[in-house]
Amino acid sequence: MIETLLGSLLGGVFRIVPEVMKLWDAKNERQHELAMLGKEMEFAQIRGEIAMREQETTLMGKELDAMSIALKEQGETARAAGGWVATLSAAIRPGVTTWFVVLYSLVKIVSMWLAIDAGAEWKEVLVSSWNQDDMAILMMVLTFWFTGRVWDRTRH
Repeated sequence: MIETLLGSLLGGVFRIVPEVMKLWDAKNERQHELAMLGKEMEFAQIRGEIAMREQETTLMGKELDAMSIALKEQGETARAAGGWVATLSAAIRPGVTTWFVVLYSLVKIVSMWLAIDAGAEWKEVLVSSWNQDDMAILMMVLTFWFTGRVWDRTRH
């Protein structure tokens, strides 16, 4: 009788164990599929960002090409109009840049001088007078003048 009971019990256990393992395997498979779906979504996002950056680079290149063509045409038009017009046209951009840099520098110097005159320590005034906006303006001017030349040199 014990053998029959033990046989029935072991038979039931051996029948349930594969079913439990199937459930455990299905759970792991679902977790794996979910993880793979997450990785696919990350990959698609990265691929989209790369495509956007490539498009931005292409657009920037086209903008620089258009600016280069416009400047060349402007120079040709000015030369065709006469010598003094070409000289005036060539002096406009450097003149405006120089005027802006001098005016901006004067405003900074006067505001620092007023702060020191009001009792602030010169070290603090000097450090606080240069901020992110000043850096952005400097980078804009430098990029305007030097990036176009580098771009032209690397393309030709």
